[in-house]
Amino acid sequence: MAIRLYKAYTPGTRNRAILRFGETTKSEPYRRLTFREVAGGGRNNAGIITSRHRGGGHKRLYRKIDFQRDKTSIIGRVAGVEYDPNRNAFICLVNYVDGEKRYILHARGVGVGSIVTAGPEAPVSIGNALPLTKVPLGTTIHNIELKPGKGGQSVRAAGTVAKVVAKEGQLATLRLPSNEIRLISQNCVVSIGRVGNVDINNEGSGKAGSRRWLGKRPKVRGSATNPVDHPHGGGEGRTSIGRKNPSTPWGYIALGKRTRRKKKYSNPLILRRRKGN
Repeated sequence: MAIRLYKAYTPGTRNRAILRFGETTKSEPYRRLTFREVAGGGRNNAGIITSRHRGGGHKRLYRKIDFQRDKTSIIGRVAGVEYDPNRNAFICLVNYVDGEKRYILHARGVGVGSIVTAGPEAPVSIGNALPLTKVPLGTTIHNIELKPGKGGQSVRAAGTVAKVVAKEGQLATLRLPSNEIRLISQNCVVSIGRVGNVDINNEGSGKAGSRRWLGKRPKVRGSATNPVDHPHGGGEGRTSIGRKNPSTPWGYIALGKRTRRKKKYSNPLILRRRKGN
């Protein structure tokens, strides 16, 4: 997808680069597949902020996405490609021959009129969903199930792709976008192809207001705060951290500390960890 660049005729257009949305074909969602989602602003049920820097933003309708792809052996035709405010990937509205409509993640190369289906007998083509037992080695995949029947949980962001590296017994070896090498049951269902909207990383907001539209509130450097607010705060002028390691606002090590649980159930399935974990 093309990127639209701006000349700096206002401060907000300097360094601004936005998507042209050339792949999208519809602007209004299918109402029966949407519902209202109340924004929490990063607060829990007691009204206390538990996730900072969230709040505001434009109202959104949540689109129900079919991550399970459990409508097997039924042919569907893509009716439109839409923007989804809840994710950076685009979504496709699929009309199935039995009359049902569903949203699925948009795979790069899928357009209006494309035929998609799911199931063990589905052909290995872009947009289809198959169990790993039917996927050849070297195939690019996305929307990967980690547990059979639970629905796709991994490789769902715009432009991401994984690859089937090997198969042995009941497990398949995948290379994930983070370069992690992981074992997954061959009974898990995956979608073929790469997630669309691959130019999302080339987008530039240009101004702080563009981030506020997305519900992102300003962040403050710890060194710019008072001592009561952050371990890095206080001091006369620009001072060093004053600690052995950089810290979070709550005093924990911020950079380089591994946070993954040592006894997590999936540790034996990870052959090579991603960098930094």
